[in-house]
Amino acid sequence: MLDVDVTHQINSVRRQVGSRTLEAGEARTVTISQSYDTTLEDLWDACTNPERIPRWFLPVSGELRLHGRYQIEGNAGGVVERCDAPKSFAITWEMGDQVSWVEVRLTPEDDGRTRFELEHTALVGDHWDQFGPGAVGIGWDMTVMGLALHLSSGEANDPEASAAWVASDEARVFMKLSSDLWGEADAASGTDPATARAAADRTFAAYTGAPPTES
Repeated sequence: MLDVDVTHQINSVRRQVGSRTLEAGEARTVTISQSYDTTLEDLWDACTNPERIPRWFLPVSGELRLHGRYQIEGNAGGVVERCDAPKSFAITWEMGDQVSWVEVRLTPEDDGRTRFELEHTALVGDHWDQFGPGAVGIGWDMTVMGLALHLSSGEANDPEASAAWVASDEARVFMKLSSDLWGEADAASGTDPATARAAADRTFAAYTGAPPTES
């Protein structure tokens, strides 16, 4: 099973929720970022090389180039809408009939580290009203954790070990902490705190298959 310092990983991440008006209507943004001990070029390669992405995320097929269409195995697909190597790229994030947008930005830091920042923008609808930012936020929390494990070891993450970890009590704690913090970020963005808390609880229950226990 994965060797994860849950508290350290959770505390290494910045989370923010915001609003945006698109032509299609009102949208909300979920932004997550983490600093990694690697170069800009290495982090760009980890995020864009189709042979390397499965080492920390999921297998990806298609054309990872401007205007190319990609497909993540068992997850979203979409189109590469913008690419400014090695600093940023923007893609559509399509699942079923739902379309949202993801932008990844990489920024060198003064200490030689590089910051990964991902912004996920989705139109407001019933799904957002029910689950809030944690619906995508918990998944992105696990994604940046997977990237952290890969970059710290230089090796591919073991899929079997990852699957075992996701089913563990440790993962449940991780998801609870992530859900709570996304609820706090939602409230900080202007959502009624009780509404944000209820959405966070529903999200945690959806991820774990059972109502959350008191922490």
